[in-house]
Amino acid sequence: MDAGIEALAAAAVALVADRRRVVLGIAGAPGAGKSTLAEGLVRAVAAATGDDWVAHVPMDGFHLADVQLDRLGALSRKGAPDTFDADGYAHLLHRVVAEPDSWVYAPGFDRTLEQPLAAAVVVPPSARLVVTEGNYLLLPEEGWERARAQLAEVWFVARDDELRRARLVERHVTFGKSPAAALAWVEQGDEANAVAVAATADRADRVVVNGPDGWILAG
Repeated sequence: MDAGIEALAAAAVALVADRRRVVLGIAGAPGAGKSTLAEGLVRAVAAATGDDWVAHVPMDGFHLADVQLDRLGALSRKGAPDTFDADGYAHLLHRVVAEPDSWVYAPGFDRTLEQPLAAAVVVPPSARLVVTEGNYLLLPEEGWERARAQLAEVWFVARDDELRRARLVERHVTFGKSPAAALAWVEQGDEANAVAVAATADRADRVVVNGPDGWILAG
């Protein structure tokens, strides 16, 4: 899956130019490969510039905890746009851009527990490029648009839908669901979110295709 990653890493580094720090967003539907691309970019950039020059802040840390989803009656819709703290995410991204001399802590997400973890991620003052990824970076809603305003560019990851859905089912099984429960979750929840995300693709700065031969910058 690393085919083309060096070219994408070079394009990401070029966004920084003479700026103190920029944040690159990676958007796309569930299962498209956002995290894989973000992690690959971070590794490739770190190899070229040094580990401290690049940082990774996933949007997943801003999932609402299950106790809050229970309170809201939204546990069965976990992963939908309103089950994230979009305002908190936007505020964090603003700090990352506006406070380049600070150690900025951010929540992470434990996929085994399926819960956010406070201050699991840190952006050091040395980081010039910060990569963040999530489904809803291009959603035309107030909280998400405030987050988008902090991003230098957003790249949209596109993938064959059949492969994307199969990857989603596999992921849910890996983290504890039965195959039947995983398939039901994808069909009843993830796919509705995927439709909403797909409608935002034309708002992206670039499209990156997650294809059988690796990553292809399509636009």
